[in-house]
Amino acid sequence: MKRLLPLAVLCSLLAACVSPSDIQKLQSQISELQDQIAQVKKTASSKQDVESVNQKIVDQTNTLLKSNAQLVVRVQQIDEKMNGVSGQIETQGSRVDRIAQQVTQAQHDIEELRAAATAAAAAPQPIVTQQPMLGPGPTSPGHMTVAAPSSRGENPVEVYNAAYGDYQRGSFDLAIAGFRDFIQKNPNSDLADNAAYWVGDSLYSQKKYSEAIEAFDVVVNKYPKSDKVPGALLKKAYAYLALGDRARAIVQLQYVVHEHPKAQEASLARQKLKQLGVDSK
Repeated sequence: MKRLLPLAVLCSLLAACVSPSDIQKLQSQISELQDQIAQVKKTASSKQDVESVNQKIVDQTNTLLKSNAQLVVRVQQIDEKMNGVSGQIETQGSRVDRIAQQVTQAQHDIEELRAAATAAAAAPQPIVTQQPMLGPGPTSPGHMTVAAPSSRGENPVEVYNAAYGDYQRGSFDLAIAGFRDFIQKNPNSDLADNAAYWVGDSLYSQKKYSEAIEAFDVVVNKYPKSDKVPGALLKKAYAYLALGDRARAIVQLQYVVHEHPKAQEASLARQKLKQLGVDSK
């Protein structure tokens, strides 16, 4: 605007000595200058608008970054909770697997005990004799006495039952001693493989995992046709997991699935392999 005033004065001074065409040219130049000034004002306004928009973008970006940081923290907290829940679920799953296996083994033992009891009932009965009257005293006519079986010793079934009772009560040291005593005195008994298995399971319950693995190997190697073999293999896998030997545990679990597919332990092995993220096929 300051530039327009001198131009206007100049135009008035020169009006007398210039032609109409010169005046027209001068007015045209003045109009162009006015347009340029308006354009400069418009450009300045646009720059302010751009700066305002940029500031808004910066503010929104900062807000988004802050929200994103809060979201990351929240996601981490959720992940930690999920990991804790997963650990609890895995622990509970292991307990359920153990209980299920114990139920299965108990059912097998009940059947075998019934068979042993039937065999014991069919064995020769003790000889019953009638003592003659020997005069006053505890022995009188008709008094019956039972002769103890000769050279039969302690009833094997009772020894086994006593050891199994110790196992159920959690007296694992007594159970181990009882089962080993039974095996030593009755190596050819139909319950010998059961007793060997429960030795391993008692050691496992005491968290003596290496010793338990050795005991389960006795079942697998000494009684290869026993119905306790799948359970011994499964418990070996659990023991290896407890020792942190994942590779051997997986091999044992897959062996149970492949070699004993119809056993209940195969189903438990598949579940454990699934928990470990391993294909059981």
